[in-house]
Amino acid sequence: MAILRLDSRSADYRVQLDNLLSRETDTGADVQNLVADILADVKKRGNAALCEYTAKFDGWDCNAENMLITPERMEEAWHNVSDMDRQSLQLAADRIRVYHEKQVQKDWAYTDAAGLTLGQKITALDSVGLYVPGGKAAYPSSVLMNAVPAQVAGVEKVVMVVPTPAGELNELVLAAAHVSGVQFGFAVGGAQAVAALAYGTETIPAVDKIVGPGNKFVAAAKRQVFGTCGIDMIAGPSEIAVVADGGHPEWLAADFLSQAEHDEAAQSIFITTDASLLDEVDEAIEKHLLVLERADIARASVENHGALILVENLDVAAETVNIIAPEHLELALDDPDAMLPKIKHAGAIFLGHFVPEALGDYMAGPNHVLPTNRTARFSSPLGVYDFQKRSSIIRCTAEGVAAIGAEAAHLAHREGLQCHALTLELRLAHKEEEKT
Repeated sequence: MAILRLDSRSADYRVQLDNLLSRETDTGADVQNLVADILADVKKRGNAALCEYTAKFDGWDCNAENMLITPERMEEAWHNVSDMDRQSLQLAADRIRVYHEKQVQKDWAYTDAAGLTLGQKITALDSVGLYVPGGKAAYPSSVLMNAVPAQVAGVEKVVMVVPTPAGELNELVLAAAHVSGVQFGFAVGGAQAVAALAYGTETIPAVDKIVGPGNKFVAAAKRQVFGTCGIDMIAGPSEIAVVADGGHPEWLAADFLSQAEHDEAAQSIFITTDASLLDEVDEAIEKHLLVLERADIARASVENHGALILVENLDVAAETVNIIAPEHLELALDDPDAMLPKIKHAGAIFLGHFVPEALGDYMAGPNHVLPTNRTARFSSPLGVYDFQKRSSIIRCTAEGVAAIGAEAAHLAHREGLQCHALTLELRLAHKEEEKT
C-alpha cells in the first residue's frame, strides 16, 4: 500500500499540502436537489412522506405508532445490555456531565458611569433534536455527547432520531439515550428525519435546533433547514493529525488509523521530524490493516486521503497543523506543552503519549462533536453554549439618556433615521423640561 508522503523541505510543499486538504467533502448539486425534494415533501405530507422514504431507504414500513421510541423502551434497553455496557455508559455520561457543567453560562450585569445598567440573560433552548447515526455503525457515544450537554444547559425537550435499517433498533444506542436524559425518540433517519425535526409532522415535534453528525444527505439537509431551526455545524468526514518526535510506532500507527476506520472519506495525517520513525509507522500501519475488521474502509481512506509528512523541525510541524486545522490533533511528544501555545486551529488537542483520541471519543469528558474540513479555524467543539442563547439587558434612567442620548441621536441623524433620533430627542426634551 502506498500512502502519500510529503517533505516540508520540498519547494512545492505548500502546494502539495493544499492539494491534500482540498478533498471533496461537500455535497454536489445532485445530492442538494434530492435533499431539497425530500425536505419539501416531508414538510407538505408529514408522516406519509417520512414513512415512504423510510421504507425506500431503510427497508421497513413505519407508521406513527411503530416509529416512536418511548422512555420505557429506552429503559428496557438499559436493562437488556450487559453490566459492562451499563458501567461504561454511566461512567462516560458522568464524566461528560462534569466537564460540561463547567461551561454553563450565567447571567451578569453592571452599572456604568452614565448610569445605565447593562447585562446578559442566559436562556436554554426549549427543544433540541438529536440526530444519531445508524448506518455503517451504531454510535451510543454520539447520543451521550449530544444529549448530556443539552440536559446540562437546561433544555426542556430533548428528542432523538436514529435510522434503523430493516427496522432493527440498537440496544446500546437506546441504553445511552436512557442514561443521558433523552425523553423520547423516533426510529427514522436520513434527510427525511431532519425534515421532520425542522418542520414537525403529526408525530414528531418541530425543534429549535438540530445537532449531531450524519452522512452527506443529513449534512445537506441540515444546511438547507438552517434558518427554520438552528443547527450545530455541518460535519464532514472524520480527521486526525498526529505529531510525533518519538514513541511507539505501533501506537502511532493505530492512532493514525483510528479515524480512517470510520469512513472511506476520512483523513489521517502523520507528521514527524524523524525519517526513521516515519518508515516504522508506515510499516506498522500495514500490519494493523492485516487484522482490523474495518480494514477495507481504513485502507481506502489512507490511500485516497492520508499522508505521512516529514518536517525539518517542530515549528514547521505547528505551522502545518495550523494550515490543516484538524478535527483531532494528537501531540505525541515528550514535551507537548512546548508546542501547545503555537497551535491555533484544532478541534480537540490530545497531549502526550498516553492519550489517543479514542479516549476523548468515549470517556475523557470533553465533547467529541468537533469541527471538520478546516472549520476549526473559526468553529469550536459542541458544548453547553450551543444549547443556551444570550439576550442583552439594557436598563436606563432619565439621567442615563441625558448622559449619552445626544450623541446617539446624532448618529441616528447621520444614518438618515429621523424617527430613531426622535425617540431620543423626546426623552432629552422631557429631561430638560423637568429642570425648568
